[in-house]
Amino acid sequence: MKTTIVLDAMGSDDRPQPELIGAIQSSASGDIDIILVGDETILKPALDELPGDKTHISIVHAPDVLAMDDDIRQARSKKQNTMAVGMQLVKDGKAQAFVTAGNTGMAMYFGTKIFGLIKGVNRPCLCANFPTRNGQCTVLDIGANAECRPDFLVQFGQMGAVYARLMNNISKPRIGLISNGEEEHKGNELVKSAHPLMQKSVPGFIGNVEGKEIFGGEVDVAVTDGFTGNVFLKSTEAVAKLLLLTIKDSLMSSTRTKIAGLLAKPAFKKVRSLLDPNEIGAAPLLGLNALVFVGHGRSNSDAIVSAINQARKAIEAEMLVELQNAIKR
Repeated sequence: MKTTIVLDAMGSDDRPQPELIGAIQSSASGDIDIILVGDETILKPALDELPGDKTHISIVHAPDVLAMDDDIRQARSKKQNTMAVGMQLVKDGKAQAFVTAGNTGMAMYFGTKIFGLIKGVNRPCLCANFPTRNGQCTVLDIGANAECRPDFLVQFGQMGAVYARLMNNISKPRIGLISNGEEEHKGNELVKSAHPLMQKSVPGFIGNVEGKEIFGGEVDVAVTDGFTGNVFLKSTEAVAKLLLLTIKDSLMSSTRTKIAGLLAKPAFKKVRSLLDPNEIGAAPLLGLNALVFVGHGRSNSDAIVSAINQARKAIEAEMLVELQNAIKR
């Protein structure tokens, strides 16, 4: 069966241009079909104006758009919104995954409503990869659940292990629980309650980890609640941006440092790509009974291409089946 991905064409802040350009670039090889979901009266003329082969792109009309500040009541009133229509296409077997750069809360709401959860999962979670000293570390939850129970963290660990194995090619992932100390007795009540449960039910669990272990490459999956994870994500992005700007300012401060900057440009370009959110594209909502990927509202066309690539890799790796099997165990 040919890979088909549904793309919410009205999700990003600059919609629909990033989605349209990303769809054209992703489908150019001809081995993947993209279904754009959005207002056809807007999408069709905008798509026609862009260069490139659109043979493998189709449009499904969905006139309603979910705003970033919409609540559930407002979302329910928009019956033909792009998320609801797009996810239904996946549920009906027209595609294998759904990608959006829209409202994360609404993606979680409609994903749970339309697909349901994997049997045994209490709450879906978002995960993202962070660069480390020797590779990547998957951190979850990064924002879907501000409040968590200990058993939620156990499930996050189980699903994170599957993600790291399939998407990061780590055969035996090391799973850690984010805390304010490595000792077993450290942490808040949630961490201290989750620790023995993870020891019992999460293969590869190595105990509590701090931030230095994550970036030092001593753990492959780091588990936490959505509040802590979101603060971790945004703080990391801010520090990375600060470092790059500080280095840039220093290199531009004199003729000598400008010459040094030119010599070091390839190395800095490599570092920038490691820290660029557009290189990641989207985070999967693990735990839903379908493949759903959520990107940042500020996504550009490169981020959309990366998000589609993430979804495609998950489809080819049969990640949904692997997640279902992991929770069964």
